[in-house]
Amino acid sequence: MELSADALALLEDVRQARASRRTIVSRGGARGVDLAAAYAIQAALGEGLPVKGYKLGLLSPAKQAQMGIDSPIYGRIYPAMMLESPVRLTRFIQPHVEPELAAVLRAPVMPDATPGAAAAAIGGWFLGVDLLDSVWEGYRFSAAEVVADNSSGGGFLIGGRLIDQQPNGVLRLYLNGTLRAEGDLRALGDLHERLCWLATMVGGLSAGQVVFFGSPAAATPAEPGALEVIGPGADCLIARLEAE
Repeated sequence: MELSADALALLEDVRQARASRRTIVSRGGARGVDLAAAYAIQAALGEGLPVKGYKLGLLSPAKQAQMGIDSPIYGRIYPAMMLESPVRLTRFIQPHVEPELAAVLRAPVMPDATPGAAAAAIGGWFLGVDLLDSVWEGYRFSAAEVVADNSSGGGFLIGGRLIDQQPNGVLRLYLNGTLRAEGDLRALGDLHERLCWLATMVGGLSAGQVVFFGSPAAATPAEPGALEVIGPGADCLIARLEAE
């Protein structure tokens, strides 16, 4: 879609903030940019890059109502955003971490797929970490502003072990041995329905793509040291965060 003058201004603001690694103050609804234009800005920021997958956000009705929307949001994941331990925090502007569940697709998911077809397309599950990053000062933003900024997508970690069956239970995130976040995966809703919604929004998903399903726990500021995500059963993800 052709971007309006307001949308082009938002695009440039986000682009410059990312390039200079600085925060900017939200202008909320005064931007004059709707969600459709915000997604077009998101796409423009990653133009020419292959899409490795997607992340979901704002899954709960309460969070959606707070942001003045009635559906989740999504962001794009590019290959360079898939990280390995150790992770240097200096690559981010204001990094936060949250524990997540991710799925890797073994088959495409069409825009009109049923939940059953979406379930059959999943090749396996992994524990994950969304290393959130935002150009908006203090993580205060409107729905359009956060979508334009790729839904606060900064980087992603994925566990080393493929989980055959969808895990159910509590995810816990520890930083340097201290429990910092926890939540029940049931709060994410029906993940097969979430996958169908995402496929409809983006025009279909491809085999090999990874989808992060959002977090059942609140994000917490990142800090150097040992990061652990403990899932139901014996599954865990361990990584190191470094200051430089």
